Amino acid sequence: MIIKKMTRPGFWLLVSILLNNSVVQAEDDAGVVESLTGFNVNKGTFLEDAGIRVDGWFEFGIGGNPRANRQNGNNTPVTFNDQTNEVTGNELYTYIERAVNTEGDSWDIGFRADLLYGTDARFTKTSNFDSRWLSNGEYTLSMPQWYAEVFAPVGNGLTTKVGHFYTIIGYEVVTAPDNFFFSHAYTMQYGEPFTHSGFLSTYTVNDNISISAGVVSGWDALFDTPANFLGGASYTTDDGNTSLYVSLITGDATNANKHNRTMYSVVLTHDFLENFHYVLQHDFGIEQRINATGGAARWYGINQYLTYDITDTLGAGMRFEWFRDEHGVRVGFGSNSYYAITGGVNWTPLSWLKLRPEIRYDWATAGNAYDGGRLGDQLLLSMDAIIQF
Repeated sequence: MIIKKMTRPGFWLLVSILLNNSVVQAEDDAGVVESLTGFNVNKGTFLEDAGIRVDGWFEFGIGGNPRANRQNGNNTPVTFNDQTNEVTGNELYTYIERAVNTEGDSWDIGFRADLLYGTDARFTKTSNFDSRWLSNGEYTLSMPQWYAEVFAPVGNGLTTKVGHFYTIIGYEVVTAPDNFFFSHAYTMQYGEPFTHSGFLSTYTVNDNISISAGVVSGWDALFDTPANFLGGASYTTDDGNTSLYVSLITGDATNANKHNRTMYSVVLTHDFLENFHYVLQHDFGIEQRINATGGAARWYGINQYLTYDITDTLGAGMRFEWFRDEHGVRVGFGSNSYYAITGGVNWTPLSWLKLRPEIRYDWATAGNAYDGGRLGDQLLLSMDAIIQF
C-alpha cells in the first residue's frame, strides 16, 4: 500500500494537498462533504434533472449550568438544550425535497420529507405517529415533516401544502441552522404547536401581501384531534426593511373533552441598518377547559431580538423575553412569569461550520422553577456547533 510506505510528514502533506484542492473546487456555501472531497450528491445528473435536493446537518452542544445540582441533570424549564453539563447530539437532521416552482405560469408539484434523530426529536414528535420510534433515553427519532406541495397558476399563484408539516405560528423554529440562538424562547417551547397534519394554502395578493389558510388536525397530532383553522397574513414594505406577520390557530383541543383552544402570534421585523436587525414577537393563547372541573387557561409573552452582522461570517445578538403562564398549565410550575436575557455570537469560520456560544440568565417571579424546584433563577453558559452536510 502506498500509504504504508509513505513517511508520516509525507502522508499529511498529501492530505493537505487533497483538502486544499477540494476546498478550491467547492462553492462558497459548500457543505463539509463537498469541501473535503469535491463531491456534491445534488449535482448528480438524476437529482439535478429531477429538481430534487438532499441535505442535512449535525448539531451538537453543551448546556453548561454552573449552579445545578449534579443529581438533577437538566436545565428545565429551558428545553432543547435541557441536559446539564454534558455534550449532547441535538440534531442529526436530513431531508429530501423537490421545491415547488411558484414563479411560473403552469401547474407544478413538489414534496419534502424530513428525518430527525437526537435529543431535539423529543419535542417534535407526533403523539400518535412517531412517538415510539427508536427511543433511547433523551435520544429519539421523529419525522417532523412529510408533505406534497402543489402550485396552481390561479391569479398571482396559489400554493397548497398537504400532509404533515411544521407550524407557521411564531418566530423561532425547530431546524437549528434557521435560528440565531442555540436555546429557545419560552413562547416557542411552551406556548406554540410544533407540527400540524392537514392542508395549508398560501396566496400571493401582491408584492407586499400574502395570506395563508387551511384546516389541520390540532397541535402535534396526526389526524387524531379535531379539525382546527390555521391561517396567517404577512405584509412587507416596498424596501423590504420591515415586515409584519400575524398567524392564528383555533379549534377544539381534544376529541374526548371538547373545548376551544385559540392562540395567535404577531411577529414584526425591522432592519434599522443593512446589518442591524430587530424582531418583536407577541403570543397570546387561551384554552377554555383545562380539567374535568372546568376553568380556563391563558398564556402570553413578548420577545425582542437584536442582531448585528459584524462581518459576513460573524454576528452578535441579544434576546429579551417574558412569558406568562397564568394558570400553570403550559410550563407546570403553577401560576408564574418567566424572564430571560440571552446574549450570543454566531461565527462561521468555514462554509460548513457554525459555532453559537451564548450566555443566558433566567428567573421566575413565583416559586423555584429551576434545578428541580431548588432555585428561583438560573445561569446557562452554552454552545453548539452545526456541521452542514
